[in-house]
Amino acid sequence: MSTTTELLQHGAELFPGEVVTTAHVRHLDLPLQAGRLALITLDNGFDHTKPTTFGPGSLLKLSAALDQVEAEAAEGEIVGVAVTGKPFIFAVGADLKGVEILKEHADALAIGKGGHEVFKRIAALPVPSFAFYNGAAMGGGVEVGLHATYRTVSAGVPAFSLPEVFLGLVPGWGGCTLLPNLIGPSKAIKVIIENSMNQNKQLKGKDVFELGIADAIFEPADFLEQSLLWAAKVLKGDVVVEREEIDRGKAWDDAVAWGRLVADAKVHGAAPAAYKALDIIAQVKDSDLQAGFDAEDAALADLIMSGELRSGIYAFNLVQRRAKRPVGAPDKSLARPVTKVGVVGAGLMASQLALLFARRLEVPVVLTDIDQERVDKGVGYVHAEIDKLLGKGRIGQDKANRLKGLVSGSLDKAAAFGDADFVIEAVFEEMGVKQAVFADLENVVSPTCVLATNTSSLSVTEMASKLKHPERVVGFHFFNPVAILPLLEIVRGEQTDDASLATAFGVSKKLKKTSVLVKDAPAFVVNRILTRFMGEIQTIIDEGTPIATVEKGVEPLGLPMSPIVLLELVGPAIALHVSETLHGAFPERFAVSENLGKVVKAGKRGFYTWVDGKQVLDPEVLELLSFGDTVLTEEQVLTRALEAVAQEIGLMLEEGVVAEAQDIDLCMITGAGWPFHLGGITPYLDREGVSERVNGKRFLAPGVASVPA
Repeated sequence: MSTTTELLQHGAELFPGEVVTTAHVRHLDLPLQAGRLALITLDNGFDHTKPTTFGPGSLLKLSAALDQVEAEAAEGEIVGVAVTGKPFIFAVGADLKGVEILKEHADALAIGKGGHEVFKRIAALPVPSFAFYNGAAMGGGVEVGLHATYRTVSAGVPAFSLPEVFLGLVPGWGGCTLLPNLIGPSKAIKVIIENSMNQNKQLKGKDVFELGIADAIFEPADFLEQSLLWAAKVLKGDVVVEREEIDRGKAWDDAVAWGRLVADAKVHGAAPAAYKALDIIAQVKDSDLQAGFDAEDAALADLIMSGELRSGIYAFNLVQRRAKRPVGAPDKSLARPVTKVGVVGAGLMASQLALLFARRLEVPVVLTDIDQERVDKGVGYVHAEIDKLLGKGRIGQDKANRLKGLVSGSLDKAAAFGDADFVIEAVFEEMGVKQAVFADLENVVSPTCVLATNTSSLSVTEMASKLKHPERVVGFHFFNPVAILPLLEIVRGEQTDDASLATAFGVSKKLKKTSVLVKDAPAFVVNRILTRFMGEIQTIIDEGTPIATVEKGVEPLGLPMSPIVLLELVGPAIALHVSETLHGAFPERFAVSENLGKVVKAGKRGFYTWVDGKQVLDPEVLELLSFGDTVLTEEQVLTRALEAVAQEIGLMLEEGVVAEAQDIDLCMITGAGWPFHLGGITPYLDREGVSERVNGKRFLAPGVASVPA
C-alpha cells in the first residue's frame, strides 16, 4: 500500500460525511485519427447546485482513475489523458467541511501532501495530459488542471478563482508554485492575492484565456467536441502551444513586492495567509517544483490549525448558509404578493432603492416627493443608471426599455400608492417627519399594504405608534451603497404582525439581499456596534491621543478602512445624529463628541484633506478641535476599542437584539465589510481573550470558528 493511499484513507476515516467525487474514465477515439484518449470526468452524482469538491475520499477515487490510465498509457493503449467536469461545474476545490473537523497538525499536513501526491501524477503520466475547464473552477479545481500539460476553457465559465487567501489559506495543491511558473509572478499574484482579497473576485472564461492559464478557448455549445479536436491537433503536431518566457530576474522580485503592498493595504499584516502565499511565490523563483510543493504543504498545515482560517470558514458558512435561512423569520407562506412598490422620497437613497426594486422585482415602482423637480430628478437618476447598465452590456435594449417603463414619479400619493403592496420611506431621519409620512400613507394605501422604513437608528415601534394599523409597519434598513452591500436589517416593531414581516422577508429574498431579523432596539445591529467602536475611538482622540497613533492602533484588525476614513464615508453629520440617538438611549456608554459637533457645524467632511495627491490632516479642522492630555499607546487604543465592542455585543445579545452571536457576525460581514479572517468580530474577540475579560464568557462555543479541542 502506497504512502499516498495510506494518507488519504486515514483522512477519509476522519471525514466520514464527505460527499465523494468519483472520477469516471471513458475512452474516445480522437478526430483526425490522432488516437485514443482517456477522458476522466469529475462528478459527485448531484446536479450543478451541489458543486464537485475534493476531500480525501474524492482524491482516492481520482488516484484510482490515474492508476488505470497510467497503466493504459504504459501499454500504448492511449495517446493522452484529459480531465473535465460535470455540466456547469469543473470542480470547486477542497471540501471545507473536512477542513473544519481537523484537530491535529499532522492530519492537516497529510491533506496537503495527499492532494499533491495525487495531482502530481497527472504531470507525470507517460502521455500528454489535458484539462478541459468546462464550468466553474475554484481552488483545488483550478490546481488539478494546472498539473496538466495543456488546458482549454469554455467561454461560458462564470467563475474561476483561487479564493484560498480570502478564506485564510494558500493555494496549497500547486497554485502558488505552478501558476507563477505558467503565467509569470505578476499575473499569478493578481489571481492569488489581489482578486482573492478583493472580495473573492472571479475570472470569466475569457479572462482565463487572456491571462495564459488556458491555451485555447471555445464556446460552451460544443466545448467538449472542440477541445477534443484541439487536443488531436496538439497530439499530431498541427498545433504548437507557445507560452511566454518567464522573467526570473528583478521583475519577479518586483511582483512579489507589489503583492506585499496589496496585502498591506487590505489587512495591514493582520492575517497571515497572503504573506505565506507570497513567501512561496518568492521561493519558487529559483527552486524546483517539489520544494514549492513542500512549502505549500507546510503553509497549508499551519494555516489549517490557525484561528484566522477557522474564522474564515465560519464566516464563509454564515454567508453561504445562515444567510439563506434567516433565523426567526415567519413562515414564508404568510407572505403576501407584491405587484407594485412605492418609494416616499426621491433623493439619492430613495432613487437607489427604486432602481433595485425595479431590477429585482420587475414590478411598477413609483417615487413621490414634495415637488415635481425632486421627483423628476429621482426618476432621471434611475433611468440614467439603467442606461449605464445598457452601455456596459449588462442588460439588453428591450430590458432597458422595460425597466425604464416600470419606474415613474408622482406628486399625488393617493394615485401613486393606492394599489401598491409595499411602500418604503427614505425621507429625512427625524421621528416627527417619518410619523407624518406614515400618517399620510395610511389614508391612501390598501389595508394589506406593508409600510416599510429605511431608518438607520430610530424606533420602528414609535414610528408606527400613532397609526390605526401599526402592525403593518416594518423596519427595512439598507446599507450604502445599496447595490453593493448585501445586508438588510429587517426590524420587527412591537406590533408588527407575521404577515407583514413575512412579506418583508419575501421581498428581501427577491432583492437578493442577506436578511437578518432584528429586534426594535436603538440603531439595530451594525450602526450600534460601529457607533460604539467609533465613539470609543473619537473619545480617545478627544482625550489627547494623536490621530496617527489611533489609526495605527486599530490596524491589526485589518478592517476595510480606518475609523477616520469611515467617518468621512458615513458623513460626520450622520455619525453625530446616530451617536445622539444612542446617547439618548444609553448615555452611560455613548458619548456625543463636542469635537465631532464642531466638525459638523463647520460643514467639514472629515479630519483629512488632500494636498499634492496625499491625504493629510486638515489644518482647518485641527484648529477647531480641543484635546485633553491623556495619550495612549497603540496597544492601549486597540484594547479600549475592542473592550467597548465586546461589552456592547454582550449587552445586545442579552437584550435579544438578534437571536445569536452568529447574526452579529453576519451583519458585520455583509453590512460593514468586516473581514472574514475576523469571522465578523466575535470569533476574534474570543480568540484574543477579550470576550471573557469583559463579559466573563466566550461568545461562541469552543470549536465554533476555532480549532476543535
